[in-house]
Amino acid sequence: MKGATPSGTASEQEAAHWIRSMFGRIAPRYDLANHVLSLNLDRFWRAYTVKCVRPILRRPGARVLDICCGTGDLMLALQAESTEPAMGSDFCRPMLSGAQRKIEARGLHCPLFESDALRLPLADQSLDLITVAFGFRNFANYEEGLAEMYRVLKPSGAAAILEFSPPGKTLFGALYTFYSRHVLPLIGGLLSGSRDAYSYLPASIGKFPSAEDLAHAMRVAGFRTVEFQPMTGGVVALHIGTK
Repeated sequence: MKGATPSGTASEQEAAHWIRSMFGRIAPRYDLANHVLSLNLDRFWRAYTVKCVRPILRRPGARVLDICCGTGDLMLALQAESTEPAMGSDFCRPMLSGAQRKIEARGLHCPLFESDALRLPLADQSLDLITVAFGFRNFANYEEGLAEMYRVLKPSGAAAILEFSPPGKTLFGALYTFYSRHVLPLIGGLLSGSRDAYSYLPASIGKFPSAEDLAHAMRVAGFRTVEFQPMTGGVVALHIGTK
């Protein structure tokens, strides 16, 4: 459990800079690429995440933050079920600009702020729920990311991490590995104009800890009743831990 290591980077600072720049390049066509490359399953994965955290969203006055919010799809899905405005943060400004356009188009009020998820500008024990969808594996340091999520949660608050997982040694896993290594970079590069981004993204999945290892790391960080639900043949998992 260390963190993302894009090719050519030698430190956490370099990794974070590379990832921020990469997401800035693909931001204009990020949503299209996500929907096409996941065969629209990304919508189902987010909807399932919202369903699992709905009891927290409906707490009176619940404070909710989606980190690495990108263009805001999970944040907006949380907002639809929350008693209070859901917040979003990201360290890539072009992504936040995309989220802001969606908020304005819907006439909503979802506060956004630019921030590294490893150093959130929030007080201790200030949130009821913190979520991250397909952004956790891009953290430069996974342990620091978990510690920061734990820090900002109130007692009985929860962290929900929706993330890709290395596929198991099954026929489906082999097919998925072939797709992610050979098909995804080609199509993603054509859709986004940045093949290096869609070469890094599947490579980062292969380096990411297993669902079991991530659950263990959450427990080490202090979370209790950590549970995870594999989806789509185990290529995606939703982890939820409470403080």
